[in-house]
Amino acid sequence: MSDSDEDGPPALSADSLAALQEFYNESRTDCIKCLSEQFSVGEVEEDWRMSQFWYTEETATQLAEEVVREAGEGGRVVCVSAPSVYQKLKQGVVDGSDRVSAVVLEFDRRFASYGDDFVFYDYKQPLSLPPSLAPQSFDVVLADPPYLSEECLSKVAQTIQYLSKGKVLLCTGAMMEKLAKELLGVKKCRFLPQHNRNLSNEFRCFVNYPSVLLRSGSSS
Repeated sequence: MSDSDEDGPPALSADSLAALQEFYNESRTDCIKCLSEQFSVGEVEEDWRMSQFWYTEETATQLAEEVVREAGEGGRVVCVSAPSVYQKLKQGVVDGSDRVSAVVLEFDRRFASYGDDFVFYDYKQPLSLPPSLAPQSFDVVLADPPYLSEECLSKVAQTIQYLSKGKVLLCTGAMMEKLAKELLGVKKCRFLPQHNRNLSNEFRCFVNYPSVLLRSGSSS
């Protein structure tokens, strides 16, 4: 054996390195595809009896990008009755989503397949929450009350106030604007959320912090 053979481990050839890199890239692509399928909205069909209406891919992605940006590195996000956004956070397609943690509060127990991230939630019992959800423990609370009623929004607002450190992103009907402002101090955004199925009521987003959503999209 020559001296050069003892200097260190043998180096891979350029072709071998290229093949290895291709393998890693394909593995990562397969992993992202697997996550996308597992957390796809289409995997859980809408149940209108529970007033479920999924966001479009574009809306879910933009809302996911918003909460990631606002939560910051190591931040915590809770999606209250908004599984479309939670799913988008878990698909690995939103930059930075791996640097935040997220849970979903849902009445629909089909989402229990998401393990510890799922928390059963009945808006009629707004503070009936497990000890793991401590008061003021989430950097961003995104909520989409299932019904356009004063009772529903008022009770969901109790949940939001209990969980939130401060930042609130509310998605609901435009008709709820006055009550939402009174309960949560939120402003209507220019951004117009869209659903896979057209809703008869105009739908809007509201925030209580400076947000790009206030300026982006079409104004009313």
